[in-house]
Amino acid sequence: MIGKLTGRIDYRAADHILIDVRGVGYIVYCSDRTLAALPGLGQVCALFTDLVVREDLMQLFGFPTLAEKEWHRLLMSVQGVGAKASLAILGTLGTDGVSRAIALGDWNAVKAAKGIGPKIAQRIVLDLKDKAPTVMAMGGTVAEAMGDAEAEGDMQVIEPVVVAAPVSTAQADALSALGNLGYGPSDAAAAVAQAAGEAPDADTPALIRAALKLLAPSG
Repeated sequence: MIGKLTGRIDYRAADHILIDVRGVGYIVYCSDRTLAALPGLGQVCALFTDLVVREDLMQLFGFPTLAEKEWHRLLMSVQGVGAKASLAILGTLGTDGVSRAIALGDWNAVKAAKGIGPKIAQRIVLDLKDKAPTVMAMGGTVAEAMGDAEAEGDMQVIEPVVVAAPVSTAQADALSALGNLGYGPSDAAAAVAQAAGEAPDADTPALIRAALKLLAPSG
């Protein structure tokens, strides 16, 4: 299994790049969002990869963070969602957008991705609502690209910063997920506390959904 590649970008296409890793070229398919964030030709990049093997085809798919890679694998676990559909969803919504859509049951947001119909969008939201918090808690951000570098291998590189999730309680998991979605600690804590107060026995997915509703702008 090829889990990560670091090398120079030799070629860019509409849906993939060619990465030269010490003389060996790998074709890696990426979402529109990931392609837009990658450096230019001749620059160095690092991507986590997922290898999809079929009887007549082998394809590598690339992601800037482990969290996005896990979202890809989770999305593909849904019946009717293949690798291209998963990339379309991640390219349209990003990991944060997918997290919010599933937590809130907003299948219309998922349907906004190219090639995703309403039935598939609804199935994604229903099938993943209890599985999503684990991936949401992973977090993961893309580090700022390095500036101009003279030394080889010291050029623009996408590296992940993965945040481990607390696993002690449902409230801690919900706080971690909300933090990874960009909410401030005080706002997230207040929303989770209110949600937990209204439903003391709620599990993590229920707390996240309730907290996101409380944090959503009114009007």
